[in-house]
Amino acid sequence: MVLSEKDKINKLCNILLEVGSLLMEAGANTFRIRVTVMRIASAFDYHAELLITHRALMVTVSNEKSNQFFSRLMQTSPHRVNFRIVSGLSRMSWHAVEEKWDLEMINQEIERLKSVPHYPRMVTLLMVALAGASFCRLFGGETIEMLVAFTATFVGLFIRQEVTKRDFNPYLCIFSAAFVSSMISGLAVYLHIGPNPEYAFATSVLYLIPGIPLINSLLDFLDGNIINGIVRGINGLIITFSIALGLLGAILIYNI
Repeated sequence: MVLSEKDKINKLCNILLEVGSLLMEAGANTFRIRVTVMRIASAFDYHAELLITHRALMVTVSNEKSNQFFSRLMQTSPHRVNFRIVSGLSRMSWHAVEEKWDLEMINQEIERLKSVPHYPRMVTLLMVALAGASFCRLFGGETIEMLVAFTATFVGLFIRQEVTKRDFNPYLCIFSAAFVSSMISGLAVYLHIGPNPEYAFATSVLYLIPGIPLINSLLDFLDGNIINGIVRGINGLIITFSIALGLLGAILIYNI
């Protein structure tokens, strides 16, 4: 079906909003979002202007030849890092330019990327817990401390996933996970389990460190996106504060 100019620019605008929103939710920085969206628009000989904030995205698509333009605003969902989405959408934007994809092909690829399953939950829990035990080893922990760090990380991440499913405040989810992990590893310190149980205590919450928000904050500052950089940086600091409160709770309870 041949679309009219008005319908084409309307559909393109909706696709660009979808792409930008998915990139924002998946943990892309502001520069990548802008470049990817503008690349797709240029593939259809349109120009896109974006206003990107932490929780909303506005795009205006225009065509100087036909004197047509369209603007729309979309709110973004809570952010959950997913590099499959980021890399998949970036590749898709290049295919749209180099292979002359039409709007329907782009829309089908977006739906395919959205339907790609995550890693099985148990695999995620085991791998993150193994990373926690490995950090403990890097700090100098022995086998017993590594087991404590593994258990604390595993249970803490499980708790975070459960409270996230119930739509709790994201910072409360971080606090809950940090508190549970600290209580488990802090018990080893309280009972003097192992030669250096404090290594397990210190590394049991490292899986919660907000690396992506802080890195994106720095990248946004370097690219001149000051407001987004400030928002992402403050978000990272609040997450860090939530982790610290969880640790503090365990320290006060065990008096360690």
